[in-house]
Amino acid sequence: MGLVTLIEAIIVLTVLEGVALALYHRATGRGVAPVEYAANLASGVALMLALRAALGGAAWGWVAAALAASGLLHAADIARRWRRG
Repeated sequence: MGLVTLIEAIIVLTVLEGVALALYHRATGRGVAPVEYAANLASGVALMLALRAALGGAAWGWVAAALAASGLLHAADIARRWRRG
């Protein structure tokens, strides 16, 4: 298994984890609400997409866009947590 394939598998597993947590919370009302982890999870996925793009030989613009998205999502997560206190 190549490194790019491994990163793709991790991306898929991370997305599935987010969906499973959301479905569990919706069905039971227990666990973590999606609003509590969505931006953090999406930020991590964007970082993995940037890594995948870089290793896959994508143009620098795609890598930069994924890194920018990750940074913005991370900032949104921090801002939401900061307001909550």
